Amino acid sequence: MKKTSILILFILSILLVSQFTVEAQCSLCTKTAQQMGEKPAQGMNSGILYLMMMPFVIVGFIGFRWWKYNKAIEEQS
Repeated sequence: MKKTSILILFILSILLVSQFTVEAQCSLCTKTAQQMGEKPAQGMNSGILYLMMMPFVIVGFIGFRWWKYNKAIEEQS
């Protein structure tokens, strides 16, 4: 039951966050995107957001596994 509620909360939070428009470009990338046009600029922005999110996902996964491992050790003691 607890895992299901956490999963549902996670999915709802992702859906909520995806509703907002996020701009993640440095000044150089913004100039380049303005010269390319609207559609390629949106693709470039999505790529930047994807690359920015990967380290957070990796660190979150490692932190979760570490927490789960420590929790299992505490339950054995």
